Amino acid sequence: MKRSLALVAAVVAAFTFTVQNANAGGRGHLDKRIKAVEIGTGIAATAAYFAINNWKWRWDNSSSLTSLGAYGATTLGCAVVAPMVATVVVNRPLTQREGHVLIGACVVPIVGGWLVNYAYNTHPEWEAGQAPVAHHHKKKAK
Repeated sequence: MKRSLALVAAVVAAFTFTVQNANAGGRGHLDKRIKAVEIGTGIAATAAYFAINNWKWRWDNSSSLTSLGAYGATTLGCAVVAPMVATVVVNRPLTQREGHVLIGACVVPIVGGWLVNYAYNTHPEWEAGQAPVAHHHKKKAK
């Protein structure tokens, strides 16, 4: 019973990150094609992880890799392949933010890309080639 409740809670939590938020400043917008590549490469890496384990849920010791080794190998493969696939899909060079979001989604599935994008939103000075937006507060005349 506890496992099924935990699974339901995890699914609900994962779907909360798909809700669109307000974007008044125009920062943080990612191309939908890049989000699709992020999801596709994540699914492919997960499938590769389970393929290494002979499609079993619990780790099988007959494999030459440990569970952590398989996770590391599939994460590295995802982090290498995802930016290449995204570059081909969008037919232009990726921005630094887009590359980091793709890699973050490979390291921490589902929420990694969202966290990296949020970090870029809170630190606009990280954007390469773009000057940070200076906010000048002026007093209103009475």
